[in-house]
Amino acid sequence: MLLIVLAYLGGALTILSPCILPVLPFVFARADQPFSRSGLPLLGGMALTFALVATLAAIGGGWVTQANQYGRWAAIVLLGVFGLTLLMPRLADRLMHPLVSAGNRLSALAQSDGQKPRIGSSFLLGIATGLLWAPCAGPILGLVLTGAALRGASVGTTLLLFAYAAGAATSLAVALLIGGRVFTAMKRSLGAGEWVRRGIGAAMLAGVAAIALGFDTGVLARVSTVATGGLEQRLVDTLSPSKGTGNAMQSANATNGTNATNAMQPAADASNAKPGETNEAATGAMMRASAPAAPLPVEGTLPPLTGAVQWLNSPPLTTEQLRGKVVLIDFWTYSCINCLRTLPYVKAWSQKYRDMGLVVIGVHAPEFAFERNIDNVKKASHDLGVDYPIAIDNNYAIWRAFGNQYWPAHYFVDAQGRIRHHHFGEGEYEQSEKVIQQLLAEAGHPDAMKVTTGLPQRANGVEAAADGNDMQSPETYIGYERAENFVSPGGEAADRAHAYAAPSNLGVNDWGLAGTWKVGAEHATLAAPDGRIVYRFHARDLHLVLGPGADGKPVRFRVTIDGAAPGDARGTDVKADGTGVVTEQRLYQLVRQSGDVADHTFAIEFLDPGVEAYAFTFG
Repeated sequence: MLLIVLAYLGGALTILSPCILPVLPFVFARADQPFSRSGLPLLGGMALTFALVATLAAIGGGWVTQANQYGRWAAIVLLGVFGLTLLMPRLADRLMHPLVSAGNRLSALAQSDGQKPRIGSSFLLGIATGLLWAPCAGPILGLVLTGAALRGASVGTTLLLFAYAAGAATSLAVALLIGGRVFTAMKRSLGAGEWVRRGIGAAMLAGVAAIALGFDTGVLARVSTVATGGLEQRLVDTLSPSKGTGNAMQSANATNGTNATNAMQPAADASNAKPGETNEAATGAMMRASAPAAPLPVEGTLPPLTGAVQWLNSPPLTTEQLRGKVVLIDFWTYSCINCLRTLPYVKAWSQKYRDMGLVVIGVHAPEFAFERNIDNVKKASHDLGVDYPIAIDNNYAIWRAFGNQYWPAHYFVDAQGRIRHHHFGEGEYEQSEKVIQQLLAEAGHPDAMKVTTGLPQRANGVEAAADGNDMQSPETYIGYERAENFVSPGGEAADRAHAYAAPSNLGVNDWGLAGTWKVGAEHATLAAPDGRIVYRFHARDLHLVLGPGADGKPVRFRVTIDGAAPGDARGTDVKADGTGVVTEQRLYQLVRQSGDVADHTFAIEFLDPGVEAYAFTFG
């Protein structure tokens, strides 16, 4: 019930956001009609359509997004014609007689001057408006969509999205009721009804143009996050205080700054973890788990490990086979920088305590589509030296069985099959190792308590620990679904090739594209040679998740820092002169600096077409 209230209040806050502006003209086109028969059906159609489309988009595949794009363009045409009839019906009739005649009929049905407004026609216009509506993706909507994407379809998902849409519709209804009285007073006292009607028509055409050009999801969406993100986060923090695992919404991926996807996440020990969600977007208070008590509490039982599509390094393991063993479950995905930085410790624990009865199981739950490719996981696991059992959890079956919400996440299970401790994210490795020792001692291996804790040697490359003391750059997604701080002129053009220009000025954490790119929901693809990505960052390390094109051909690139070759500041995947090659889909370390950290402008130029760029991470 609390989530429904949060979703409703989050939707109501959208009235304060600039990204609602393109929708307002369609709503106020009903301002001079009785609310119950005109405005209310329109808002109901908007809310219902948004809830259904958002549900399908969150849990469905690419076909849903493509179908909605067609629906958006149909709605743009429909509402554009309607706006044209309001603005200049005579001229429009001469220029576009067939379409405008249809628009005039629609206008007549919806307006019904001198008659009772027709509910069905207003509801139809509400559906069309709902197809265009891209509400501000603040913390609360991010929470709902993340849960939908990872947990699968449910009535609850649609109910939460409808509550969000109903909240927005409520605030719009209040504005419409007030606007209707003002409109009526103006017609009565000034005789200005026709001019107001034309003004609304012009505003509708401006809204259609803004949506068609992507300003609703580009410029205005970025401004809106500033406008309401803090309000929504405080609302979440107030109404959803920490109550233990699974009951609070928190900032994740703290090692990468404060730009984390908002998701419903466990409160305990969320630092340096990456939420399983779809967008990464606002800040929140971080909670730390208290040191494990003696004896360790029982947090639950090990759920079945069924649902994995395949196992690597082992035949499928069952809870019955694991009885009598101490088990560490590690949820990870191979392009996640936070997961990679925990791997040295997990691998060391597996080797040190294997003979005493510890079984480490890596549950690989993909974030990006290419991580569903089992051959990619096999190669990455081999290259990373992961030799313990790996369950390929492409359908998130094990993820959901645990109720997990993080990459990485560690669950510690005793010899009786009981979960006794958990830890989310990086850090607290000594504490986690002591938990392993304690559970092994309980299982009859007291010598485990005598083993020296810690890594036998320092981790290198992408597995090296982050410099969290002076890192101000957040994880940044390039696909339009979760992109933030994109400042190339005109914003991102969704799902079509577009010529971008590099921004002339970059603030810290601003980024942009140059060249011809096709930006999809998850990644951007370079459609022609000589494309660039630029980013103004503040961190020691910079990584970028990249892959070659669909043909698999290598893509050459060149990196610069403040316009010069990186030299000694190069990452492990770059030569001193800044050159490198994208050969496979994975995380590439492009910058690794020494000394003091400062603001720098990073640029990567791709000399060949086809490269796919997914996300920046920092360390």
